[in-house]
Amino acid sequence: MFMQRELALNADEARHCDGMRAHLAAEIAAAGGWLSFEQYMDTVLYAPGLGYYSAGARKFGGGGDFATAPEISSLFGACVALQCAEVLGALSGGSILEIGAGSGRLAVDVMLRLESLGRLPAQYMILEVSADLRERQRRRLQERVPHLLERVCWLDAPAGEPFNGVILANEVLDALPVVRFRWRRAQIEEIGVVLENGQLAAAPRRASRSMIEICDALAAAAGGTWDEGYVSEYCPRLGAWAQSVTGSLNTGAVLWFDYGLPRAQYYFAQRHDGTLLCHFRQRAHGNPFLHPGLQDISAWVDFTSLAEAGAAAGCELAGFTTQTYFLAGLQVDREMRVIAGDDENHFARLANQARQLMLPGEMGERFKAMAWLRGLDLELSGFALQDLRHTL
Repeated sequence: MFMQRELALNADEARHCDGMRAHLAAEIAAAGGWLSFEQYMDTVLYAPGLGYYSAGARKFGGGGDFATAPEISSLFGACVALQCAEVLGALSGGSILEIGAGSGRLAVDVMLRLESLGRLPAQYMILEVSADLRERQRRRLQERVPHLLERVCWLDAPAGEPFNGVILANEVLDALPVVRFRWRRAQIEEIGVVLENGQLAAAPRRASRSMIEICDALAAAAGGTWDEGYVSEYCPRLGAWAQSVTGSLNTGAVLWFDYGLPRAQYYFAQRHDGTLLCHFRQRAHGNPFLHPGLQDISAWVDFTSLAEAGAAAGCELAGFTTQTYFLAGLQVDREMRVIAGDDENHFARLANQARQLMLPGEMGERFKAMAWLRGLDLELSGFALQDLRHTL
């Protein structure tokens, strides 16, 4: 009964879901009765006016569906700022481009810390496809850093003009639509979406030859074949998308933060049900058909694919580590004292937040940091304490 009350929708939410279901029904019909999961995920997350990231539901923080590292603590943004400062210092200036800025919290924290260091970027660009999130970001920046707002600009598409500096992407890759597949010895299946008695449901069909070849390669990377019925995901868009959004960087660094694994670990036989994860009102679950358009759907990141994308884009893989070691390398304990000053109660709160960001059972091990460098020879402090590049 408690769960039912928790998940009950109000009238506006129910109408929103009904609109999304009608939209999906039309897409499924147009596709001949079977819609790929990749297209389903793209629709429920990004369809104009209906998708999770396009509509007005609160997504981040205590009143939203999930909490990201910047929402948990300003320590994350302060440490990211220190890493940006190293790059901007080596370049004698430059700009920052943040991809998918969420609530705007990371932008605020990064700029405030860079201002204190005397390393403000010439511009802070935000690539944001959601009009709703863009407005929320603008309001937060206006409230927190009105004196820096003139440095901020929003982009509808990847930057067209080359620039020097840093590109940031925090929890963006996990929201790229994925293909779902099921391993069968008789035939590999791709899992799509159909309507059964008016309800959204998963339905398999024989995978294409190209998808079979991809699955064979993924299984080999994990050390052999999988058990019968093994289910997982593959993100066909990751490489091209990552190259596209970073193509405008002339000289500088790209910093990626997300939850995920190297390919060999991602596709372990023991991870039998894949990594797909949904969030609704701070509850994580595995049903991608619950409240379409109102819940987040994500999948863990194959960081080997991301490293391959960097190489294809002409970048050097400069670092790969856990969030724990990234923050430790940038002396997060020192940042706690900088932020708290002599306020011991504030320091204690920051210490609790640091545990959430860094403990293995919290975000510390699941979340990884990766750095690409283009045209720059620089040791990055956030990647100095642990080097996991050999695992890729």
